[in-house]
Amino acid sequence: MRFLARRIGFYAVAVLVAVTINFFIPRLMPGNPVEILISRFPGTLTPKATAALDLQFGIHTHQSLVGQYFSYLGTLLHGNLGQSITYYPSSVASVIASSLPWTLVLIGVSTVIAFVLGTLVGILVAWRRGGWLDWLLPATTFFSAVPYFWLALIAITLFSLNLHLLPVSGGYSSSTTVGFNGPFLASALEHALLPALTIVVSSVAGWILGMRNMMITTMAEDYVLTAQAKGLSDRRVVLAYAARNAILPSVSNFSLALGFVVTGSIVLEIVFSYPGIGYVLFNAVTNEDYPLMQGIFLVIALAVLLANFVADLVYFALDPRTRQGG
Repeated sequence: MRFLARRIGFYAVAVLVAVTINFFIPRLMPGNPVEILISRFPGTLTPKATAALDLQFGIHTHQSLVGQYFSYLGTLLHGNLGQSITYYPSSVASVIASSLPWTLVLIGVSTVIAFVLGTLVGILVAWRRGGWLDWLLPATTFFSAVPYFWLALIAITLFSLNLHLLPVSGGYSSSTTVGFNGPFLASALEHALLPALTIVVSSVAGWILGMRNMMITTMAEDYVLTAQAKGLSDRRVVLAYAARNAILPSVSNFSLALGFVVTGSIVLEIVFSYPGIGYVLFNAVTNEDYPLMQGIFLVIALAVLLANFVADLVYFALDPRTRQGG
């Protein structure tokens, strides 16, 4: 179990480094959130109101930088990420909490579908290489070569503007009541179909090609040839011997893809005006909302570290070599 202990220790240090960098970077930039907020209401705030905003945004001018750092750690432990400027007086945590589920459902489910579909098709294409299935590679590669935001515009033009089958933009119809009710869920699903289709079509080729190439390499290994010589069925050889080892690089790439699910496809969410974390990040950058950017960047960093840790656990389960000396 030394492998797991080392990985846990590594990720604990990585989390501390990410939190530290996230604290110092905004403070090295000119200005502060209060000055940005005051600039929008010139001459309307009293000194007492400005001091109250300083406290609200966690700006303690009487504290040293080290003192502010430990105060920042304390607020993080209580789940306080500060106040948003763009969505003031809403807190950063509430803004992220309201937008993150949209991205997790849309981008997360689409990424999983693309990974599973691409992996299975890649295994099948490698198993039946030289056959009619090989035509899938140039077809899917063509779509993956097209920028996904351009593919999104084409999808909107075709399915929304011309055929009128799916909504143009948004996350749900304004005529529905937000909540776990039938009309809202149906509307959210309808609005998510076109962005999800764009993500799957533009990313599935990479999973197919990667899995196919690894499968072809693995199926030439001695242990696979030995299994075939023993008279094992083709299905068992492909799934139990070749695919289990060929999928390891894809697991690593999939973990990174899941980690970046939190960021969303920023341009895609802008094109569809989808209310996810990528669209919120775009608004934060546009409005110089440093507290919101800081909170989103921290969530992204933690999500990537968590995804890599999960990938290490999967490697530990699939590859016996990682357990040697553990």
